Amino acid sequence: MRVVLFNGSPRPDGNTALLLRAVADELEKAGAKTEFVQVGGRALRGCAACFRCADAMDRKCALPDDGVNEWIGKMAEADGIVLGSPVYFGTVTAEMKALMDRCGMTCRMNGDLLRRKAGAAVVAVRRAGGMCAFDTLNHFFTIAEMVIPGSSYWNVAFGLEKGEAAADEEGMATMRRLGENMAWLIKKLKA
Repeated sequence: MRVVLFNGSPRPDGNTALLLRAVADELEKAGAKTEFVQVGGRALRGCAACFRCADAMDRKCALPDDGVNEWIGKMAEADGIVLGSPVYFGTVTAEMKALMDRCGMTCRMNGDLLRRKAGAAVVAVRRAGGMCAFDTLNHFFTIAEMVIPGSSYWNVAFGLEKGEAAADEEGMATMRRLGENMAWLIKKLKA
């Protein structure tokens, strides 16, 4: 069982990373191998709608490589994918959106590489926009025909300053339950 977790925050050790780590801890307890990818803070551009990924059928985005092709490979090899983002102006970060658009298009155009894998969204929020960001991340999973595990509440936790989300007891419990449920789901999908 292999799960790759993508941090869309430019803060590699901020609240989004804290939430992703809580999910990963539970996945690891269940025997999963986890890998973290830092997306936020990278210079990424969005999909150019060139459709060269469909023509080439080589599982690669045709844009100059900025890490996305490596991440497509990680997604294709994984049993589960977790996307995490803080809320920026009511939705996900620009880097996360670029990752979703380019990986999503390339994976779809190359035989639906993510079909029937497990996918989960994690959002760090200061005040508002958490549900919009959560929905945006989940759109990636549903269009890719992935299976989304639930948790005890929506996968959102509150915090602005670094580490502040740890004080959101319900949010942290939600992350832990998400990790448990994702591990259970992956085992069922692989059976």
